[in-house]
Amino acid sequence: MLFQTILNVFKIEELRNKILFTLGMLVVYRIGFWIPLPGVNQAQLVDFFQTQTESGSGFGRLASYVAIFSGGSFGQSTIFGLGIMPYITAAIIFQLLGSASPALKKLKEEGPTGSQKIQEWTRYMTVGLCIVQAVGWLTFITSQGLVYPEWRANPLWWAMCITALTAGTIFMMWLGEQIDRYGIGNGVSLIIMAGILTGMPSAVIWVWQNFDPGDPTKMGWMGLLLLLGGFILVIAGSVLITVAQRRIPVQQAKHTRGRKVMGGQRSYLPLRVNHGGVMPIIFASSLMIFPSVVFGTLFEQAQASGTSGLWLATTRWLNDAFAMGEFPYILLYIVMVYFFSYFWITVQFNPEEMSKQLRDHGSFVPGLRPGPRTAEYLETVMERITYVGAAFLAVIAVLPMVVNKELNISFMVTQFLGGTGLLIVVSVALDFLQRVEANLLMRNYAGFLGGAGEQKSPRMRPGR
Repeated sequence: MLFQTILNVFKIEELRNKILFTLGMLVVYRIGFWIPLPGVNQAQLVDFFQTQTESGSGFGRLASYVAIFSGGSFGQSTIFGLGIMPYITAAIIFQLLGSASPALKKLKEEGPTGSQKIQEWTRYMTVGLCIVQAVGWLTFITSQGLVYPEWRANPLWWAMCITALTAGTIFMMWLGEQIDRYGIGNGVSLIIMAGILTGMPSAVIWVWQNFDPGDPTKMGWMGLLLLLGGFILVIAGSVLITVAQRRIPVQQAKHTRGRKVMGGQRSYLPLRVNHGGVMPIIFASSLMIFPSVVFGTLFEQAQASGTSGLWLATTRWLNDAFAMGEFPYILLYIVMVYFFSYFWITVQFNPEEMSKQLRDHGSFVPGLRPGPRTAEYLETVMERITYVGAAFLAVIAVLPMVVNKELNISFMVTQFLGGTGLLIVVSVALDFLQRVEANLLMRNYAGFLGGAGEQKSPRMRPGR
């Protein structure tokens, strides 16, 4: 069945060309990922980041976090080092401002013209963010002695590297737009997913190297089976929560036209259980970096100054308590995930507007008066299902850290047992498959979830 569906995909010329174009753009992205910045000592840079990551320092987590969400990598300092993160940040800023600013709200209501204007402003902000982040990054690696001495004070080198990093992000943004226009799927999301999946071979190699049933200090058959079982269960749960909906019954009002009675159909209003998607974990992860960095810095300063007594003990406890995988860190992480889950629906979900649209279209929720009563009901339902969605997100977020600490498995492996990276991969893969499915069904082919074989309309040929 699956093999036949794949054959059907490549029988349709338009769909085949879109998929091949998308793969080609991703290949271009991976080629640019390996072009290094000039003047940077790449060997020392790799060693520095490996040490930071293995020590579990705040900076190491920050670098891993940026690599997951951006499609780039500071650890290699390539022209794509900043990744697509500046563009995502600019888009999120305008999305949040669009809910708070009346001017942007009015602009969005203008349709394609307003959206194009907002997109233009987003690109300008992306360039500004790229320049700021590039300057900060180059300043950091220069202070750590990771740049060759003859280049550190050269203004031409600074201008060249800032331009290269900015151009790399803009080029990745352009690749994403080309995939949106000529390929299939969301271009930016596919680039991020490709960057995440490139870490999977390293994770498989780590498991292979550390699998030895005869050595009690290494992973045995039971550990391997638990790892594989957990991986399958977490992916199944991620798929389930991503597509889960709470369907609100909606009745269309009947109206009479001449002698005919129109309307009266019954439909559903789908409310997603995980309405915020991966955004709550993104916000929580970014903020959770700061406690470990701040407390670690305070503890190092207390040690360096020779301070003893209560202040040294306090900073040591805070530094240990807010290390990744510790109970206070996990507890605060869960609280932050819940907070941002409700914050996101407050910003993005508008029950009053939804109730108004239902009333304008002559529809209503059975048993509820259109207007404020319907809006109150929708808000109550969304708050309840968000509690369940946030609980799942919290489990997904903390699972890699718990497995990493308790079972002593590398975080490079456990990040595929949960976390934001896994949710991004699942969401993007589902979106990609749904688009392919729509193209197949539009041409009367059986899709990935359809019945066996293919059913062709006598008036429609494949490829048309």
